[in-house]
Amino acid sequence: MNPTQRLPYLPLSKSLFPSRTLLRDALLLLGGSALVALLAQLEIPTQPVPITLQTLGVLLVGAVLGSRLGFLALGAYLLEGLVLPVFAGGATWFNPRIAFTGGYLLAFPLAAFVVGYLVERFAADRDVYRAYMVMLLGSLLIYVIGVTWLGLALGSKYAGPSALLYVGMTKFLLGDLVKAAIAAALLPVAWRFVGRH
Repeated sequence: MNPTQRLPYLPLSKSLFPSRTLLRDALLLLGGSALVALLAQLEIPTQPVPITLQTLGVLLVGAVLGSRLGFLALGAYLLEGLVLPVFAGGATWFNPRIAFTGGYLLAFPLAAFVVGYLVERFAADRDVYRAYMVMLLGSLLIYVIGVTWLGLALGSKYAGPSALLYVGMTKFLLGDLVKAAIAAALLPVAWRFVGRH
């Protein structure tokens, strides 16, 4: 191996539990999906997309579990939604409002992967500023996919892109900036708490 090649950093969960086993991965995966499902129930009903804390869970799961397990945990969350009421408001994939929110949900595994990859590549969870930039990037990815899907689902119901951006993104921006800040602040604190730098 080239001695100048940088090794990837381990995310928090893999530093705490370095022995890779099927049981470890399964527990981390299920724990990650359960966290997002729990935060999804903290909802302010708005139309056509509710305000929830589940994106905070997505960002944290990606950062803590890393790219592979973060992606799989959010994939498991989506699969759970086929039979369990894990989405906002206790919805499953068969709830009519998923027609509007499905794009955000489908973006979750990708956002977790990107956040996890950047943590593994640049140790972005060790510094609040870098962590915040990574969280914003993950949030942006969710918006791109979610708003695109929402626009297709709504058709001509909202006149013009500004109305679509309002109902699909603008009204969530302040809350998502705060959620990204919370996630970014928690990660370096967690590293100091476990004493692993």
